Amino acid sequence: MLRLKMFGAGEQRRMSIDTDPVPINSTALVVSDLSTFSPGGGSSPFPREGMQQRVHDTSVESVFSNSKKLEDDLQQLGEKIKHHEDTVSYLKTLRNKLDDSIVDMQVAIGKHHTSLSKEENGNAANVESEEETIKHILKYEKSAAALLCKMKSDAEFSDHLLTKDVVGVVATLGKVDDANLSRLLSEYLGLDTMLAVVCKSYEGVKTLETYTKDGLINKGFGIHEFAASMGSYLDDRFHAICLEYLRPYAGELIADDPQRRLNLLKPRLINGETPPGFLGFAVNMVIVDHSNLYCMSKSGHTLRETLFYNLFLSLQVYKSREDMLNARSCITTGAISLDGGLIKSPGIFSLGHHRGDIDVKFPRVSEKFVLSASYYELENQLKEIKWKKDRTLEDIQREQEQLDHSKFKYETKKREFVRFLADSSSYVAQ
Repeated sequence: MLRLKMFGAGEQRRMSIDTDPVPINSTALVVSDLSTFSPGGGSSPFPREGMQQRVHDTSVESVFSNSKKLEDDLQQLGEKIKHHEDTVSYLKTLRNKLDDSIVDMQVAIGKHHTSLSKEENGNAANVESEEETIKHILKYEKSAAALLCKMKSDAEFSDHLLTKDVVGVVATLGKVDDANLSRLLSEYLGLDTMLAVVCKSYEGVKTLETYTKDGLINKGFGIHEFAASMGSYLDDRFHAICLEYLRPYAGELIADDPQRRLNLLKPRLINGETPPGFLGFAVNMVIVDHSNLYCMSKSGHTLRETLFYNLFLSLQVYKSREDMLNARSCITTGAISLDGGLIKSPGIFSLGHHRGDIDVKFPRVSEKFVLSASYYELENQLKEIKWKKDRTLEDIQREQEQLDHSKFKYETKKREFVRFLADSSSYVAQ
């Protein structure tokens, strides 16, 4: 405890300093008997004789004022420390509860796995479609997409640093229930986009590729290092999509829709009716795997709200080219028709036949198998809780850094206060 004491006129004028250890709290610092410093106090031991005495009284008042300011600063820092300590304690308790919930849900989900495996094994067409998409990606053996697919499928590399932040390749993150629609959507996006690597954050993008001080690609790190270890190389550009930097869909979702589709306004003709042949929006026609329906970005948005919304926006799908052309007055982004019509954007038409060279397409769901609603609900809840835990860990790290900074400032201010009291004691004793 730090105490500043003045002794009366009958005693030798001096100032004593007690330097007991100072606990970190908002009321730890006390300055005793400072009323004797007040030039207006009735118990002042200093006679007021002449200008020299008035100057001395003013200096003593300045000592009191500075001491009070330092004490207030220490009190505020103590309150900040207490606040950060309480916040860290709360967040750690929350993290532990989330860990317990994750374990409970994983146990519950495990009970469904046997029946789930039987359902999936019975749906061979769906599995073959996914495998076919991967096979087509692997044909582009010098692409980043092919290398990452190899890493994820090989147990030896499944936990590689490069895969930690990677969600997957665009072509593997959605399915459609019609082969023709799969071809059209793939053609609309183009091969480079279908082979784009999707990362949750920009940290994942930086892990894929680093650069020298001269701005050249450092081929001893990232995906280039892995390519070299596989006897391959990457010379061409490749796309990496960062979910963290995508502007998410800002509207509402369709209520009670298990696929969490976007509630987009349907196009309207001048007469207020929906154009004939309008089938829907491409972003809602992509079937997102149940494991990706919740919280894929740091902001808590799904793949449909981030990735597929930014790829397709409000791309409209029509039954025929004629229907699409008749509705061009209300096409704001672009449109496709199931018979091959394509409007890339208002005023830009794609004519002729498709070239058929886009072999990397979205997997097709030929038969929809249905699992129990409780299974999907558990999967979605588990995904959301894991997302909450990740955010909680980030909050703990941030609060701990602020706590350490406040403690450092407190110790610095405390040393300043001790020096001030020592200097003031020497002055008053003169």
